[in-house]
Amino acid sequence: MSSAVGTRPRHAAPSPSRPERPQRSFRLGRWDIKYSPYLYIAPFFVLFGVFGLFPVLYTVYVSLFDYDLLSGTKEYSGLENYRFVLADAQFWNAVYNTVGMFVVSTVPQLILALMIANLLNRQMRARTLLRMGIVIPNITSVAAVGIIFGMIFADRYGLVNWLLGGIGFDPIAWRDNRFASWIAVAFMVDWRWTGYNALIYLGAMQAIPKDLYESASLDGASAWGQFWRITVPLIRPTILFTIIISTIGGLQLFTEPLMYGYGMVRGGSDHQFQTLAMYIYERTFTGNFEYGVGAAMSWLMFLMIIIFAVVNFALVRRSVKGDMK
Repeated sequence: MSSAVGTRPRHAAPSPSRPERPQRSFRLGRWDIKYSPYLYIAPFFVLFGVFGLFPVLYTVYVSLFDYDLLSGTKEYSGLENYRFVLADAQFWNAVYNTVGMFVVSTVPQLILALMIANLLNRQMRARTLLRMGIVIPNITSVAAVGIIFGMIFADRYGLVNWLLGGIGFDPIAWRDNRFASWIAVAFMVDWRWTGYNALIYLGAMQAIPKDLYESASLDGASAWGQFWRITVPLIRPTILFTIIISTIGGLQLFTEPLMYGYGMVRGGSDHQFQTLAMYIYERTFTGNFEYGVGAAMSWLMFLMIIIFAVVNFALVRRSVKGDMK
């Protein structure tokens, strides 16, 4: 009996070992912190790769071939499509029209948006209703805008020519004259995008401290002086951002001039308002179905957009550095 006192029973259960579940949970938690952010953003990059990056790379590939879209025949031609496009007078006519419409529409659009934003930034009645109202044109169908403005600028029974006739001016052949057609298309673009840019400017203006305006008022600065000396310099990066966005959109202008020309990609009888995007569509999907030529023009348009974006980015960076000094 005494020998068994204080001794461990022969058939006693062994002490439980240390569980491995906390270590496994710790490992899984570490993996979750390390890799889950990549899983969250993966859908965007997958969609961008399928619908953004792959078409760009495939366009480069197709541009190196004499590709007939209708028959499906494909023959390697190297840089011959690029030589053909750069020597094509109609291509440069489309580039000229695109840049011209961009300048005619974007410059007054951004200036008007800046003025509207400055008015909406003040204390006024129905300010919220007006802020909501200026964005309504942006949510309107582009096709509907093109049809309505096409009738407004009609040569015979258009509203604009009727108004011009009422004050003694001769009617204008809006679709036969190059500059007149640019103005008509610019009205469509400005009507749709001015309110959108005004809201962007308004958001930037509201971030400006009110103390600056109060100090300027005490110093005797007028409202116009406050606008040019306080508001514009402080929202300069936002202005350059809208210039970049407007440049990208302006170089891809397609629907407005297409609907203005009653759905014809020729852009008038003498291609007087045919944009680069319209010409690409004409060469690729009508006529000879020159898929390789259309791909080469698409890639050149992409390079033009990149060049404009890089130039504007350099301007933004220079502006920010100048404000920091």
